[in-house]
Amino acid sequence: MSFFISDALAEAAPAASQPGIEGMLFPLGILVFFYFLFLRPQAKRTKEKKEMMATLKKGTEVVTSGGILGKVVDLDDNFVKIEICDNTFIQVQRQSVENMMPKGTYKAVTKKISITKE
Repeated sequence: MSFFISDALAEAAPAASQPGIEGMLFPLGILVFFYFLFLRPQAKRTKEKKEMMATLKKGTEVVTSGGILGKVVDLDDNFVKIEICDNTFIQVQRQSVENMMPKGTYKAVTKKISITKE
């Protein structure tokens, strides 16, 4: 049989090297990259939104997550009552308030709407 098939000769395998710290640098680098790319900015946005919710008070002009501009009339722990037009109020969850607008934005927009109606 050895005429057609050569005998397999086992050679000594080279000593397996332990991957030490060099083998861990690439996976750790990827983890650090994802932390700075995704996790840190998200935590920063969450912190800013929490601070904004704490400073929310009556008279503040806000935009909801649905894009509705209005002025805060009343608020409690869970809900915010917003005036979106003269004597038109809506109640939304406190978490749906996305942005606080500069003072005067609501008045300028409602004035613009009343001018175009006439």
